Amino acid sequence: MKRWTISATAILFALAAGAGVAQPDPDLPTRPVRLLVPSPPGGPSDFAGRLIAPGLSEGLGQNVVVDARQSVNGILSMETAAHAAADGSTLVIGNSGTHIMNPGLYKHLSYDPINDFVPIGRLISAGTALVANPKFAPNTFREFLAAAKKDPGRINMAIAGANGQVATEVLKASAGIKLNNVPYKGSSPSEIAVMSGEVEVSLLSIPIVTPYVRSGRMKIYGVTTARRAAQLPDVPTIAESGLDGYEFGNWHGLFAPRGTPDSRVRRLNRIIVRIFDKPEIRELVLARGSEIIAGTPEELADKLKRDIPKYKKLIAESGIVLQ
Repeated sequence: MKRWTISATAILFALAAGAGVAQPDPDLPTRPVRLLVPSPPGGPSDFAGRLIAPGLSEGLGQNVVVDARQSVNGILSMETAAHAAADGSTLVIGNSGTHIMNPGLYKHLSYDPINDFVPIGRLISAGTALVANPKFAPNTFREFLAAAKKDPGRINMAIAGANGQVATEVLKASAGIKLNNVPYKGSSPSEIAVMSGEVEVSLLSIPIVTPYVRSGRMKIYGVTTARRAAQLPDVPTIAESGLDGYEFGNWHGLFAPRGTPDSRVRRLNRIIVRIFDKPEIRELVLARGSEIIAGTPEELADKLKRDIPKYKKLIAESGIVLQ
């Protein structure tokens, strides 16, 4: 994992250093553009932010500073972005948790994922995997289910954000098991909790856990994608292992505060498309085990309108207690 992190960071800095810089936009404030990220450094959303920051800086002709603000379910970054000036100086990385799951998890969410933001476009996506501490006795998904049914509520499950919470609750409801949910502020603390034995299991991003699984620092029970993951071809899907129809993933997208001019949104979208057309960026994303899903603002807006009510219903049916 450390080797990968150093390599990826070096590539991103090299891209930034070697990029030609466009002429600064006279309509933008002179201060650097702030790119808010709803996860701690090293997490999936942080990776997405640092992946596009050099290209955004190049395309805008202005410094772009990644501002990672970890909080439960990414709410702090979303609140900050929702109340920021709509002058192009603030952008935010949102994801399926912050923009799809949170509306169904909170009675009074402090931001509106549709009315407080302007979608710029989706960026990348990745599936998740059910992983465990190597010393935890069950070695397969079926053995894990048997252990959970034998001792209801005894197994501790690290919850990394809203997407992880919903995926966990649907897993519990579908399998008829009880787990003790332990919330963490993002992926990185959850990873540490699993490897240290502070908790037994967690649902975490496939790209994040793959090095840990290969090094023996985690064991893996299955992936939540519809098909097996390319980087873990020997690992069955959760559906294959007996939980028919179970499927979850996590996407990341770029948003601006509501009121940001359409011309700014269109320019940012064009820059994003160009970033993901670069071979070095595509190789970096694929090497991490993620998928490029860059699209139009309209596609992202339609996805929010379609998926928010869908997951509100799913969350209600799973029995999750609203916060």
